[in-house]
Amino acid sequence: MTVRSFEEVELGDDLPNETADVSMAQVKKFCKAAKHEFERFIDHEHARKEGFAGAIVPGIMSQGILTAMIHRWAPGATITKIDTVFRGTLLVDSEVTVSGAVTDTDDDSRVVEIDLTVVGEDGRTGVIGTALVAFPA
Repeated sequence: MTVRSFEEVELGDDLPNETADVSMAQVKKFCKAAKHEFERFIDHEHARKEGFAGAIVPGIMSQGILTAMIHRWAPGATITKIDTVFRGTLLVDSEVTVSGAVTDTDDDSRVVEIDLTVVGEDGRTGVIGTALVAFPA
């Protein structure tokens, strides 16, 4: 569901769950664009040598995936703040699900607060956070 205005949002609304593309090809593109090309992100064997189960998704990529989800949900709104906590690793080439839920609304400022979650295919939560999203008048 896409929302076009603040009036369409209700406390407790869920943003549509999405499966994020964290394939090696996508992660390499992201790392190159972000100038964040560390071996633990783009090479499974190297990451294993560092003690990981395989290459891991960069935290800033997870944050970008969450931001993109919000923009698809409310394309005319502006994210004024996003805060994330990285609780665990997410593996490259795995199934990663992103979700969000509206936890507060402010009629005067036309801002909604969204709780955010990124969950790996093993069911563990890799990233949690919140975002403030402002809607135009």
